Amino acid sequence: MESFNHIVDALTGAVFFKVPLFGVEIELIVLYLAVPMLFFTIWLGFPNIGCVGHALRVLRNQPREGEAKGDVSQFAALTTALAGTIGLGNIAGVAVALTMGGPGAILWMFVIGWFAMTVKMAEVTLGLKYRVTDARGHVHGGPMYVLKAVLARKGLPRLGIALGGFYAFFALFGAIPMVQVNQSFAQVSVVTGIDNGWAYGIGLAFAVALVTLGGAHWLGEVSKRLTPLKVAVYLAGVAAILILHAGEVPAALARIWHGAWGFDAAVGGAVGAFVAGMRRAVFASEAGVGSAVMAHSLARTEEPVSEGMVALLEPLLGTMIVCAAGGLALVVAGTWDDPGLQGIEITSAAFAHVSGWFPWLLAIVVVLFAYSTLVAWGFYGLQAWGYLFGHGPRAQWSYKILYVVALPPAAVIDLGRVIDIIDSSFFLMAVPNVIALYLCAGELRRDVRDYRARVRRGDAAPASGTQ
Repeated sequence: MESFNHIVDALTGAVFFKVPLFGVEIELIVLYLAVPMLFFTIWLGFPNIGCVGHALRVLRNQPREGEAKGDVSQFAALTTALAGTIGLGNIAGVAVALTMGGPGAILWMFVIGWFAMTVKMAEVTLGLKYRVTDARGHVHGGPMYVLKAVLARKGLPRLGIALGGFYAFFALFGAIPMVQVNQSFAQVSVVTGIDNGWAYGIGLAFAVALVTLGGAHWLGEVSKRLTPLKVAVYLAGVAAILILHAGEVPAALARIWHGAWGFDAAVGGAVGAFVAGMRRAVFASEAGVGSAVMAHSLARTEEPVSEGMVALLEPLLGTMIVCAAGGLALVVAGTWDDPGLQGIEITSAAFAHVSGWFPWLLAIVVVLFAYSTLVAWGFYGLQAWGYLFGHGPRAQWSYKILYVVALPPAAVIDLGRVIDIIDSSFFLMAVPNVIALYLCAGELRRDVRDYRARVRRGDAAPASGTQ
């Protein structure tokens, strides 16, 4: 066990190795993910400005069943990806950003979320372009298939297989969001007094199994109903806080603005606010990690770029709206700098400002967020498993059972190094995915320009979305 702990510590230290940035230390993996956000935003012509309206039009006019290859609608693919992206990190993560960087971190989360839109678009476009179809007619995609195809085309098939396997291997561990089970039980326990973690874990695992064992169609149906609901309920609670403190909103906005540019020794000044905001925005959006590609690859479309444009709505909603609105609510409520609170406790205290029963509302939101994340990441893990061991019925059922069985213990065990392994694996997924983005930078720009030109001419004919 001591040797195992040393290995885990070494892995965590390598993945979250910190480098100084203007006098403030920041994880190297965060910079690794932030750089392509800036590069591809410029390289692809700022699609996060000009393509949002088109993305919404795509959702209104998406192909119906039988009109294009794919297992679910483009809206269902988007909500499935959002189910995995918008999780407890969007609630507790904002509170952590405020604690680390002060109110100014909220502005930087918003800004980095805007740049994240382009990376999300780029990786999903590639995922659709290089997705594959199995013997049963189902589509599968992800960074592992992109790496395998692109490097084979460049005469390096073995390297493509190896990097694809690297991504899939770590995705198996990164796709076990045990902290979702643990922290959702913690909030439920606070408001209900229930202390039987096993009962909660088994119940949640059973609910996850109902969807996970049902396949992609069930996943799409549940996601497109549950994701809008969970976001709406959370934003309703946030709106109630802002309405209750309406007179303090202008001052809070001013504090956020000045905190992003000014100096506050307690949080490291503007640099500290920037680093905290960037760190949480990168973590919250998951842009560059490639996880959402596996959900979007199911989309029913023959135009890879159109689905990429749909995907850029993820950071817009998850980081720029949900995180920013939640952060503003915590600032006006004044709970973010309470030294006796941390993480989700800060959000719970802010909700309690509205009414004594509002922490119950938060508990419902937390369970919804945790549940949808568990369902989505179960599917992501299944895609990685399928890449490594095949997509046959026996392989798929073996993974689904293993995934469901792994959830209940998370409610009762001390996660400790287990979380270190999962978090490290999650961000190691970004290493080969960002490599794939850079390898395909030229073709990405050509594909995006061609698609946008055809859209302007009004003759954006269907193009092959599978290879």
